[in-house]
Amino acid sequence: MPGKWSVGACIAMPILFIIGKSLTSSLYQSVPAGETILADITTRPALALTMIAGMGGGILALITGLLAIFRQKEKAVLVYVSSFIGALLMLFLAGEVLFPH
Repeated sequence: MPGKWSVGACIAMPILFIIGKSLTSSLYQSVPAGETILADITTRPALALTMIAGMGGGILALITGLLAIFRQKEKAVLVYVSSFIGALLMLFLAGEVLFPH
């Protein structure tokens, strides 16, 4: 079951990112970005929460994929791919935290 969750979360992640990007150019075009995540949530809540949910989907894909691979000995290629995509997202998030720009 965690393998299905991993693939489902990996599919939901880009969908949420696309929805968030469309909110940037339509609903929140004239609203400036906040300096921090909390400021961004208060000024543009739908955009910020959609993007955070997309990142949560990537993290969930990694965690549930690893659970399926190691606990249930999952051999499906899609579970490995979704775990890899989740790991890439975690690497990106670690880079953003360690080396902010």
